[in-house]
Amino acid sequence: MSTEVEPVEHEDRWVLNLRGLSVVRISIDFRLTLVLDAGWEVVLEAPAQLSTGSLHASPGLPLTPESQDVAAALPLFGATVLSAVVFKSGVLRMVFDSGMHLTCSADATFEAWQVAEPRGWGAFPLIVDTGCHAAVASVVDRCS
Repeated sequence: MSTEVEPVEHEDRWVLNLRGLSVVRISIDFRLTLVLDAGWEVVLEAPAQLSTGSLHASPGLPLTPESQDVAAALPLFGATVLSAVVFKSGVLRMVFDSGMHLTCSADATFEAWQVAEPRGWGAFPLIVDTGCHAAVASVVDRCS
C-alpha cells in the first residue's frame, strides 16, 4: 500500500489510495459497507454490479443494498484491492485480487456511494458521489 493518503487526480478520474488493503468486514443494512483494513470504508447505497473479467464480456451480478440483495458481494471478504478509481462522471470502480470488479454508478437523487478514510466520515479526504459528479472534499455541496 502506498503511503499517499490523498487521491491522485487525472483528467477524467481520481485514483484512490486503497491498493493493497483487504476487505476485513462486510456489513449490510440499507447500505452495503466494505470495511477495509486501516479503517477505510466503502459504502454503497445505490445498485451496483459485481463482475469478473471484462465488463464487455459479462454484465455481472446486480447488488441492491436498499433491499439487502447483496449476497453476491460476500466473496469479497478477504479480497485485496488492486485498483480503486472514481471517474468524474460519478462512477466508482474497484478491482480485487479475486478477479472481481465492483462498479457503482452515480444516482441523480442521492449519494450513491461514499469512500471514507480512517479518521471518520467528516475528515479529509472524503470522496462522495453527489448524483451529478464526484469530488474530493470534506463536505461536498449538492449540484445546483
